[in-house]
Amino acid sequence: MPRIVITEFMDPEIAEELTRAIGGVYDPSLVERREELKRLLFDCRALLVRNLTRVDADLLDSAPRLRVVGRLGVGLDNIDLDACRERGVEVRSAIGTNHVSVAEYVIGAMVLLSRPLFFASSAVAEGRWPRTRLSPGREISGRTLGLVGFGLTGRTLAIRARAMGMHVQAFDPHIAAEDVAWAEYGVISRPLDDLLETSEVLSIHVPLSPETAGLIGAAAIARLPKGALLINSARGGVVEEAAVVEALRSGQLGGAALDVFAQEPLPPGNVFRDVPNLILSPHLAGITRESAYRISQVVAEAVREVLQE
Repeated sequence: MPRIVITEFMDPEIAEELTRAIGGVYDPSLVERREELKRLLFDCRALLVRNLTRVDADLLDSAPRLRVVGRLGVGLDNIDLDACRERGVEVRSAIGTNHVSVAEYVIGAMVLLSRPLFFASSAVAEGRWPRTRLSPGREISGRTLGLVGFGLTGRTLAIRARAMGMHVQAFDPHIAAEDVAWAEYGVISRPLDDLLETSEVLSIHVPLSPETAGLIGAAAIARLPKGALLINSARGGVVEEAAVVEALRSGQLGGAALDVFAQEPLPPGNVFRDVPNLILSPHLAGITRESAYRISQVVAEAVREVLQE
C-alpha cells in the first residue's frame, strides 16, 4: 500500500521524486473518486491535497496511520483541523509561496476591468469597430485601492499598486494601527466602513472563517463609491455572490473579478450567466508555473520533515 497519496495537481517532477523516494501514488483525478481514495489511505502516512479534496473526519477514519496532511496551497478551509488534531495528524501548508501570483492577478484584473477594450478582439477580427462603445476606459493610476486583509499578499499587492500610482489603504483588525508595517508599505489603516466608502477598487485578502463569512454582502457593496471594482482572489463565501450580480446589473459596481466561489465548481444554473463587466476564473489566481513549483517544493519538504521525525 502507498505511504504517500497525492490527490490533486502537483509539480510532476517533484511528485515523481517524492513518490519514488517514499513510495506512493500521484493521481490528480483521485479527488473525484473518494471511495477509491479511502481504500488507498489505509496504510498511508502522508496525504497531499489542494482545495477540492475534503479532508474531514470520514476521510481521516480511513487513514489510521496518517501522520501529515500537506496542503498544496494556503487556505485550510477544506481541512478539518480539529479532526486532524484529535488524531495527531499534522497539517502543513505552503504559506508564502503564491503571493506574487495573486498580486499580479489582481493588477491584471484591475486593468482589464478598467479598459474593456481588451474584450474586443473577436469583434475587431470580424471587421467590426466598437471604438465608440468601448470608449473611454479608465486609468488605475490615481485611484484608491482598498485591501480587506493586510497580510503577505496584501502587502505584495500594495507595492505593485503604489508603483502604478494608486493610493492604497487597508482594513485588518489583527494588525495594530501603530504597527510599523503601515508606514513601511505606505498604506493607510482604515476601519472597514471608512475603507468601503473611499475605495474605488476593493480587493479581498482574508481567509474564510466565521468572522469573514459574508463580510462583503449587499450592505457593504452599497457603501462603495458607485462604479467601484471588486476583486476576490481569496476565498469564496467571504463575498456574497448574489449581491455582486445585483450590483453589477444595477451599475453600483463597475466591474468584478471573482476567482473563488462558495461552491466550486459552480453548479448548473448559477447566478453568473449573462452578467455584465464580470471576469470569472476557476480558482487559479495563485497558480502560475513559478508558484506551482514553489508550492510543490515547500510542501514536499515539509512532508519529508514530518515523516523523518
